[in-house]
Amino acid sequence: MARSLLLIDDDEGLAKPLREYLALFDFQLESEVNPLDAIDRIQRESYDLIILDVMLPQIDGFETCRRIRNLSDIPVIMLTARGEVMDRVVGLEMGADDYLPKPFEPRELVARIQNVLKRSQHVQTQHVYEIDDLLIDLNRKLVEINGKAVDVTGQEFELMSLLIQHQDKVFSRDEIMQALKGIDADVYSRAIDVLVSRLRLKLQRSELIRTVRGAGYQFVIR
Repeated sequence: MARSLLLIDDDEGLAKPLREYLALFDFQLESEVNPLDAIDRIQRESYDLIILDVMLPQIDGFETCRRIRNLSDIPVIMLTARGEVMDRVVGLEMGADDYLPKPFEPRELVARIQNVLKRSQHVQTQHVYEIDDLLIDLNRKLVEINGKAVDVTGQEFELMSLLIQHQDKVFSRDEIMQALKGIDADVYSRAIDVLVSRLRLKLQRSELIRTVRGAGYQFVIR
């Protein structure tokens, strides 16, 4: 199945030849010259990766990247016209996954796209957990049992995400409280116990969250 890419670049002559070349590697390229239109499009449609030029009208590529990051974790490769170190640094700080100076060889762009997608797929796979009929997908903030969505609160999901990603660690109530700070100012020590109890009940597997007497809680997948 072809991977869907979006090019955001005000050079209208770039899209057509790049689209034809990328098609040879099973990539389907769409394009936008206006970054604001591109952001609207990203909210409506699904893409596997964004190719984003730094020099754009209305808002530059750095601001465009920042706005994309507020919407999605979709991989972004930035194109820098000058190839300056500062452009690369700012792009990476804004959330870009890689950069490529212009002018570039199309084959190098393909290699970078493939590498970024491979890294992204690896991260996403790591964040999906299947335990019998229970599915926990941290990427999509989704919990399902037998294919049916489980309604978990923001606090419950953040707690589950914290524990499941650090299964070798026992978290004290204070550590959990610190991690959840900012989600709800009313979270306090005993409320953590209530939060754990609610989450166990919703997951229908009390054994997944182990109570370590005198220490705290740990997520255990046997």
